[in-house]
Amino acid sequence: MFDLGNFLTLSTFGESHGVAYGGIINNFPAGLQVDLNKVQHQLDRRKPGQSSIVTQRKESDTVKFLSGIFEGKTTGTPIGFTIENENQKSKDYDHISGAYRPSHADFTYDQKFGNRDHRGGGKSSARETVNWVVAGSLAKQLLPKEVEIQAYVSSVGEIFCEKPYQDLDFSQVDSTDVRCPDAETAEKMISKIKEIKKEGNTIGGTITCVIRNLPVGIGEPVFGKLQAELAKAMLNINACKGFEYGSGFCGAKMTGKDHNDLFNEDFSTKTNLSGGIQGGISNGMDVYFRVAFKPVATILRPQESVDKDGNTITVEGKGRHDPCVLPRAVPIVENLAAFVLADLFLINKIRRI
Repeated sequence: MFDLGNFLTLSTFGESHGVAYGGIINNFPAGLQVDLNKVQHQLDRRKPGQSSIVTQRKESDTVKFLSGIFEGKTTGTPIGFTIENENQKSKDYDHISGAYRPSHADFTYDQKFGNRDHRGGGKSSARETVNWVVAGSLAKQLLPKEVEIQAYVSSVGEIFCEKPYQDLDFSQVDSTDVRCPDAETAEKMISKIKEIKKEGNTIGGTITCVIRNLPVGIGEPVFGKLQAELAKAMLNINACKGFEYGSGFCGAKMTGKDHNDLFNEDFSTKTNLSGGIQGGISNGMDVYFRVAFKPVATILRPQESVDKDGNTITVEGKGRHDPCVLPRAVPIVENLAAFVLADLFLINKIRRI
């Protein structure tokens, strides 16, 4: 398997209905006094069962560190950790042991490996992201304290948060179950998700992430561009279908005269359609990007499909599934962004030695 990161790296293991998830973080600098409560807090934001609009699987998602941290400080050796699975109901998946759910990884995993763990999707399960949150929340503590990373749900289906991020109070992100800081929009989003859930259906949407106070110079020329590293991390999230930063696809409709960010005398820019990145390197302005998520593939209603022999069958999801991934994906986006930034900060530091 490939690792997350270039210098600071994460290798992971585990399946949705296995004994545990876990990972190994390499090249984490020694001597950092880590706040383990912050790590657990991020896991609590991601864990299932936290509201009526997410999966009701009950997991404490308590992380146990096995190595690399001694008396509260990192030692410079690999950081190993595990998160035990506590609440699997594998029988809920018996009916798809030889069947393929539409738009799920069932078929591709079976074809690639010739053997598939059908329980909860095995390695293809979004529960894998629990590892990423541990690594990202540790990596965030390597960043300068002034760097702020905040994500929020910016749309659910056709319901959009119309306010620009500059007008939102990010302290209110966790005050609603859907993690949209605009209370009026959040109420509409929650109602829509509950409606979809009653139908046995699922719905997608977008998450916007803003990185503030990032210094100039983060990102590597040509193949290590900041936006490319962020995009790669985000596109690895289960159900992610798209990534755009700055003006994104809207920029394709504009002319250079309208799109160019003109300089102020202090080297800030009058506008920020570049999304805080030029030439793949941070320019000191806010970095902002948006991540698109498809509806969860497993729906609790009959669908036509095929079994592993190619016979036409009907499949219907059972058990506990998210009707919308967005609320629990917010901390995933934030912590993956933190891991990417920490990796690039360390590379930048090495470059300057």
